[in-house]
Amino acid sequence: MGQISVTRDLGGIEGLCVIESTIHLDARGYFMETFNQKDMYEAGLYFSFVQDNQCMSTKGVLRGLHFQKNFPQTKLVRVISGRVYDVAVDLRIGSPTFGKHYGLILSGDNRKQYLIPRGFAHGYLVLSDTAEFCYKCDDFYHPDDEGGIIWNDSDIGIQWPEVAGDYLGKESRLEFALEDGSPLILSEKDQKQPRLKDVITF
Repeated sequence: MGQISVTRDLGGIEGLCVIESTIHLDARGYFMETFNQKDMYEAGLYFSFVQDNQCMSTKGVLRGLHFQKNFPQTKLVRVISGRVYDVAVDLRIGSPTFGKHYGLILSGDNRKQYLIPRGFAHGYLVLSDTAEFCYKCDDFYHPDDEGGIIWNDSDIGIQWPEVAGDYLGKESRLEFALEDGSPLILSEKDQKQPRLKDVITF
């Protein structure tokens, strides 16, 4: 498959993949192809991406869990610098793994890419001082189509690494922190997202 290797169905959840590119190292540094449509198609990954996004966040920032209701997006996500814990939650009606999640560390050092198909909620927590995060989408962002689930829903049970204390099912406010004392930083909207059982999925 050319310049990539693919690990499929992470955590037993159909469609979730890690993609790792061949790294070409020499005394000058390294080179890698971060996306090659031909390699993707040869691996059976038939996605046509239409939008690239990039953001920078500081330590303790937790974004998510987000999805689009009527215009779901496949996402191919990676971290350019820093380290994040990235999570996808299966929201596909009829899926045998509905409500289950899988999370992994993405970093500028491991250079892994996380392929999250349509029908998942997505979020991540920044574990380094800063992190630069980028992702491809196979549909455009629709601001009036946003959906969300609370980050600490006990029915999903995400164990966010380095987050201190008992937070599952608790009201989401800013008293939560990382183990080193860094505050957990969520937008006002993400502090008030509904639980999975209250969400009407697409």
